[in-house]
Amino acid sequence: MNASRRIYVVSNDHVGSSMAGPGIRYLNFARELRSEGDVTLVVPFETDLEPDGFDLRVANVWDPRELGTLVADADCIVAQRLAVPTMRKLSRTRTRRIYDLYAPLHIENLAHDAGQGTDRQPAEAAELNRLAEAVVLLTGDAFICASETQRDLWLGALLQAGRVDHASFARDPSLRRLIDVVPFGISTEPPQARERVLRGVMPGIGEQDRVLIWPGGIWNWFDPLTVIDAVAELARRRDDVRLVFLGLRHPNPFVPAMRMASKAVARAEELGVRDRAVFFNEGWVPYEQRGDYLLEADLGVSAHFDDLESRFAFRTRLLDCFWASLPVVTTSGDVLGDLVERRGLGCAVAPGDVAGWVAALESLLDDVDEYERARAATASVRRDYAWPHVVEPLRRMARERGAPIASSRTVLPSASWIGWRVRHAVADRGAAGAATRVAQLAARRVSKRALPWSRR
Repeated sequence: MNASRRIYVVSNDHVGSSMAGPGIRYLNFARELRSEGDVTLVVPFETDLEPDGFDLRVANVWDPRELGTLVADADCIVAQRLAVPTMRKLSRTRTRRIYDLYAPLHIENLAHDAGQGTDRQPAEAAELNRLAEAVVLLTGDAFICASETQRDLWLGALLQAGRVDHASFARDPSLRRLIDVVPFGISTEPPQARERVLRGVMPGIGEQDRVLIWPGGIWNWFDPLTVIDAVAELARRRDDVRLVFLGLRHPNPFVPAMRMASKAVARAEELGVRDRAVFFNEGWVPYEQRGDYLLEADLGVSAHFDDLESRFAFRTRLLDCFWASLPVVTTSGDVLGDLVERRGLGCAVAPGDVAGWVAALESLLDDVDEYERARAATASVRRDYAWPHVVEPLRRMARERGAPIASSRTVLPSASWIGWRVRHAVADRGAAGAATRVAQLAARRVSKRALPWSRR
């Protein structure tokens, strides 16, 4: 191991016993980069996580002064994005800056806001997000994303940002040194059943029932209603199909409640199948306990819409189903839907096709040969998507040195970002409230003396 190389993996989302996709991804990044140097995982909230061969720090990752002090000795930083002043300051150093574009936030926000019943974000928030993304693309040394489809999207953005030129092409005509694919991964340790959690435990689910499991949260860009409609149709003619949603509320307390989650519960109640054929876990299943739920299931399910978000999404929690050797029924048209079809991992159904879902579910549940073929096909996916394998491009990137860039490259988007920050504060708090907030932040920074909290 290159013990002298200091690598900081900065998560923007909660990392702990209960966490969503971003936290899982960054925990595994920290583990897999241990071979490349001394790793510090920086998390934004208090955590019950125990260090695992890396240092662990809790810090406000959006505070330029706090995070800047923490990472002052960094040789390499891996993050989705940081505060604009932090990214600009780092860009003038030799710290290697690797930005993770696996969740196209602007596109994701469009789907989120549409699902919340609003046509758009406030103009100030949307523009702030776009400008921060521009600074990411201008200041990163290298970038990763989750699929070749996403790579096409980001190559276009990098081309528009002026990052693809004769010099970069001469260094690497493939541009893999600039941006490469690091999908979500799968644990190399198979799931182990530790306790019963569904059959004979959750009221309404019997030992002989056929269990369908929705392996993550219900976000606005998902379509649980089609799956609920299909299960309600099945419930009219058979009494052994049970659909379980593993989580209604995001483990990050700052993520707002999703309107789609409420609509899913309402639809199940309207059809008379809640707690009879459709079940909701009100909280969030701890990460280390997810295997218990998956091992009691017969099929994994996930559905989405035919929209821009789906085109560039990577449904991270579906990989847990392959980890547990579960065949999957999902919507066609995205990266993992294509994978399911190509590798025979289950069935991919057209968006919104309730009859197609009914047929696909019954086919896999009732045709033993088809089910076993799909189950066996998951073995190759577990190999191809194992965390040590998928992180290899990131390891390669982390070995290189960073290059300072001219500050003039980011003057325009950064100046615009500051102006929009002011507009956003005034729109959100009023002129007097914005001024008070600025004074509070200034006072807090002056009074701060201690380094961020640390756990080794």
